[in-house]
Amino acid sequence: MPITASAKKALRQAKTRRVRNIKKKASYKEAVKTYRVLAAGKKWEDAAAKLSAVYQALDKAAKSNVIAKNKARRLKSRLSKLAPKK
Repeated sequence: MPITASAKKALRQAKTRRVRNIKKKASYKEAVKTYRVLAAGKKWEDAAAKLSAVYQALDKAAKSNVIAKNKARRLKSRLSKLAPKK
């Protein structure tokens, strides 16, 4: 257990940030999962509409260092390749 006041505050901040990070991580994972399900089911209209939400969730997670920036870029690249060529 923390003893000094600054250590107590750091613990409170860490708990708050952990909850926030878990929410962002769950958000992008759920968005990716639903996009992959739509793409696998060949529902391209719905998948195209969902892709921007996936990008937004990945960018937010990368901006707050929940995931690395290159991981977000890599996921966006791989997900965009699932869509059919026009």
